Amino acid sequence: MPPFHLAIAVNDLAAARAFYGGLLGCEEGRSAATWVDFNLFGHQLVTHLAPESRRTAHHNLVDGHGVPVPHFGLVLAMAEWQALATRLVEAGVAFQIAPHIRFAGKPGEQATMFFRDPAGNALEFKAFADIGRLFAR
Repeated sequence: MPPFHLAIAVNDLAAARAFYGGLLGCEEGRSAATWVDFNLFGHQLVTHLAPESRRTAHHNLVDGHGVPVPHFGLVLAMAEWQALATRLVEAGVAFQIAPHIRFAGKPGEQATMFFRDPAGNALEFKAFADIGRLFAR
């Protein structure tokens, strides 16, 4: 699978470095005065300084939880997801939706968690016990 490239707005590059580089453990790549790119599990995430960027809150109900829209993230291997969830819990991250199993006992059963970066961007990290069920109905 080719790596994706995603550029997002942040309001503080130092906070983005601490969050993506420090907390999530993403290696920093190139940077300039107004942007920094990170290796997000093999994908290119670029944080662009946009101090005036505004976001409106919207949520859609999914399996009983208000999922923030928009959001982005990754599907990890279950062991990677569990390690990340443990690291975030231990760091005291304020989850929008705490780590849990969604669609339990159904074809799309998955581990998921939602949280926000310091600029308010919503992230979802998920994992499947059987990755072959990623698009199961």
